[in-house]
Amino acid sequence: MSVVCHRGTGLTARAAPRAPPRRVARPAIVTRGAAVDGASSSSQDQQPRSQQHRQQRSPGLFGRRALGAGAALVASTLLESTALVPPARAFTRPPPGYRPFNDTIDGYKLFRPEDWIEVKGSGNDVFFRNPSSVEENMFVSISSPSSTKFASPRDLGTPDEAAQKILAQYLNEFMSSRLGVRRESSVVSAREREGTDVDGEPMLFYDVELRIKSYAAKNQYGLTEADRPQFLEWDRTLSSTLGVANNRLYELRFQTSALDVDEAEWRARYGVIKDSFKPFDVDQSNLSFPLF
Repeated sequence: MSVVCHRGTGLTARAAPRAPPRRVARPAIVTRGAAVDGASSSSQDQQPRSQQHRQQRSPGLFGRRALGAGAALVASTLLESTALVPPARAFTRPPPGYRPFNDTIDGYKLFRPEDWIEVKGSGNDVFFRNPSSVEENMFVSISSPSSTKFASPRDLGTPDEAAQKILAQYLNEFMSSRLGVRRESSVVSAREREGTDVDGEPMLFYDVELRIKSYAAKNQYGLTEADRPQFLEWDRTLSSTLGVANNRLYELRFQTSALDVDEAEWRARYGVIKDSFKPFDVDQSNLSFPLF
């Protein structure tokens, strides 16, 4: 402390002590990473060690749990999709000279001669004809789903009764409006046969063979029978194989001329087609509307 003397008054006064110089604290320069580390370390120091340990282990546990849940979801999806897919059917190779035909919509399969031509717009489900023989053809006819429900070909009666019904249907289809036309028909054979379906299980079939002859007159307007002499117009053998699937009646028809043909050849040809004809049930779960 210093003493100050005033000349005019002769008084002395003590000078007030000087305040120490103020120190201004400079802000600490801290990098961003260090600040984050400091904040996280300070917050971690305030948490219990058990909680810090759970937080450190939780990412690994969550990853393993998510991976396990994803694997279980994939496995269940594969099992469900496998259950919905029908078992694959064994493929049977056709004999030489034949080609497989498979209708997965209506539900039937068969072998058809590879050189036969498919005819569109015949009104049948499918129609093939022999290009070298006008009278030789085959087609498949299926009953309407809205008509009678079939459980077996026996719903038509015995093989002989079914043959008579088929014969009447043939004669109705061959009906002509020409004058002087006459038809002669007979049932050659009718039998029940136990074949196999597409899965190799027993399946019942009816095999029917018919013969129809058509006579016509060249002079349709003759006054007497002598003026209308008739001649043989055509002579055909017609075979039908009947099977049932999807509550519908499936009929395979095979037609050939009974004249000027090799009987052994066409019987062998029809035997291959007939034995390969197999109606099968159709899965409707993937259709937008039911067929039957």
